[in-house]
Formats: sequence, structure tokens, C-alpha cells
Amino acid sequence: MITRIDKNAVRQRRHKRVRKTLSGTPECPRLSVYKSTKNIYVQFIDDVNGLTLASCSTLEKSVQSEIAGKTKTDAAKIVGKIAGERAKEKGIATVVFDRGGYNYTGRVQAVADGAREAGLQF
Repeated sequence: MITRIDKNAVRQRRHKRVRKTLSGTPECPRLSVYKSTKNIYVQFIDDVNGLTLASCSTLEKSVQSEIAGKTKTDAAKIVGKIAGERAKEKGIATVVFDRGGYNYTGRVQAVADGAREAGLQF
């Protein structure tokens, strides 16, 4: 019998493997991306102190008004841009990009592009 591959378990293993070497500091936090089938979530994480410095997602009321009628990729770019602006307000200029085990295409790439537009450096 052929068993179905659990793609999320494979992604989580990939994420753990990458996270062994990837870490955020207060000066250069980790920009973490998580995507579900409908929404996308972005966080700026200081792994040294275990703090989330800033965050943004498609579930926020202020973001939902901007992404109304847009595709998921366009919404991801808007979320990345808003998250980048929030990080700039907190004094964050450079980040380490953590793609969460996802391939760097589509919505994950759109988040990175939006954050770059806001002025963040990777």
C-alpha cells in the first residue's frame, strides 16, 4: 500500500534543520513567516531574549481593509510591507529571513519583497 507523504511534517523537519544555524538577536531579529491556506503571519523575533518585537498578519482589521479583493500573493506583499514599516518604527534596520521551511516562491517571496520595499535589509 502506498502511504501519503505528510508535507507539513517534511516542512517542519526542514524548518528545524535551518533553525539550527539561524537565530535572531536584538540588533538583527529573525523575520519569521508562517502561511496557512488562507492567511499569512509575519513576526520579528529576538531569539536571545525570546521576544516578539513586531508582527503582522492578514487577520488584523487594519490589514483586511487594504487586502480586500486582492489575491493571496498581493496580500502577502502588503503584509510584508506593513510588517517592515512596524519594524522600522521599532528601530529595526536589518533582519535574518526565516522562510519557515517553505520554498522561496509565491507568498513567501512576496512577504520578503514587501519588507524590502519598507526599507529592511536582509
